[in-house]
Amino acid sequence: MTLPDSSDFPSSGPNPFARVRFIMVSPSHPGNVGSAARAIKTMGFEHLHLVAPANPEICQHPDAQALASGATDVLQRVQIHPDLSTALGPSTLAFALTARARALGAPPCDIREAALQSAQALDTPDATIAIVLGTERSGLSNEDILLCQQVCHIPANPAYSSLNVSQALQLAAWEMRYALLPLTHEARLPDTHGRHNPGADPASNERIHALVEHFGQALVAVGFLDPKHPKKLLPRMQHLWTRSHISVDEVDMLRGMCTAMIRTAKAAPHQENS
Repeated sequence: MTLPDSSDFPSSGPNPFARVRFIMVSPSHPGNVGSAARAIKTMGFEHLHLVAPANPEICQHPDAQALASGATDVLQRVQIHPDLSTALGPSTLAFALTARARALGAPPCDIREAALQSAQALDTPDATIAIVLGTERSGLSNEDILLCQQVCHIPANPAYSSLNVSQALQLAAWEMRYALLPLTHEARLPDTHGRHNPGADPASNERIHALVEHFGQALVAVGFLDPKHPKKLLPRMQHLWTRSHISVDEVDMLRGMCTAMIRTAKAAPHQENS
């Protein structure tokens, strides 16, 4: 499925990332909750909701704090609810994430389709999306699924499709982020902020010529090149480097290797021909 272009969406309206909530139903392992907090923060989300966790203090557990790894602010904002109906709250479109085929509810979609549907829904300023994940052992119940508008699957290996709940949440958060980026016009790749790296500039012909001369000296020093019969080795090397558009840093690296070759050859014990 093709992702929408940024021109397909308006640039105004409430932050779409702030209108997505991830809901974990009956989590029992603190580490999974901590990992979930980290997962959504890395993708730019902030709202994690828990339904009837095994331990009401699960977010304060050392394992949760450790695996959050810098996302403890997400843990501090976690909201705990007595049931899924309450957790869904203001959501206008909820996806029940499950690995098993379900005959209930609307026709299923995969997580990428869910993310694209979410991006389109969030065009409406009052829309709120919920991604619902079940318990570590048994997943979501049929009753939970009936509370959601859509059943959603991650297209995993059919012979072994059981994902850890925090891993499934990470995949869902990534797909959601990728689909929502056009709404905010954020870049998909890291930005250098205009910093110029002169070492990455193409090397001038003058630098390449100096490299060829230095390279020839190094090859003579190690006995690979006979200066009386050089053949076409050095012209071929010059053609290779010129054609490759090597950078300033790459020329400096190769010349450093040449210097080391010459120094090592000079330091080696002199052997007389027998």
